[in-house]
Amino acid sequence: MVNNVLCYDYKDKYNIPIGRLFLIFFLFRYLFLYINGYLCTAFAPIEMAPGSTDLSITTIKTYTNVHIAIAGNIGSGKTTLTTMLAKHYGWIPRFEPVDINPYLEDYYKDIARWSFCLEVYFLKQRFRDLLEIRKSDRTVVQDRSIYEGVYVFTANNRDMGNLSDRDYETYMELFEIMTDVAQLPDLMIYLRASVPHLVKNIQKRGRAYEQTMQLEYLKNLNQRYEDFIFNKYKGKVLVVEADDNDFQHDPDKFARIIERVDSALELGTLPFKDNE
Repeated sequence: MVNNVLCYDYKDKYNIPIGRLFLIFFLFRYLFLYINGYLCTAFAPIEMAPGSTDLSITTIKTYTNVHIAIAGNIGSGKTTLTTMLAKHYGWIPRFEPVDINPYLEDYYKDIARWSFCLEVYFLKQRFRDLLEIRKSDRTVVQDRSIYEGVYVFTANNRDMGNLSDRDYETYMELFEIMTDVAQLPDLMIYLRASVPHLVKNIQKRGRAYEQTMQLEYLKNLNQRYEDFIFNKYKGKVLVVEADDNDFQHDPDKFARIIERVDSALELGTLPFKDNE
């Protein structure tokens, strides 16, 4: 009698108790949720603002084998946000090797002379990073991607007369070959900032080679970023307004970014532009 109750109609054919079927079902459901990266498995204390008694973030979601790219103009806060996201989620940060670029100092002294060398060097570095990110089984958050390097900085140098048509065509041929094996990031976070905000941050961090940068150069880059993000880029984008958004020191503002990142990643891979 007990067996008939536990096995129902499965007894004669499969002889599998219904309790075991439920266990198998829940195991497969857990595995499905884990693989898709939607299972909240980690809980950690979050640093609070001085005098605050409320936690801005109570749970930390985990994501497996995801590529996050942080985009934004010079001085927009990419490195800061990359560092904070990596620390919060336990992701692997990947920073652009700015200080070790052998052409950078010469470039800011004579942009026309060193543009092609600088751009090819960055293209090589970013493509190598992209390949290594895709081979990794960990989630990586990257400070600037190969795409904005091409559609923002290189295109800007060409239009300013710093790259000849011959050099630009050679560069784009290299990029097109690379894109045959490249994949778009799972999410791009665009730090949108005004030129005064960029100038303030550039002066604050005090890199010597950036102090001679012309305002017109920053303005042109900002226009390029807007065109790249909203007209050219085909992947998923989350737009974060950087002006008056001190997410580095304000836990509530950083918590809002985390909330939006979680929502964007859980929506899957459909392209969209989230501009709050």
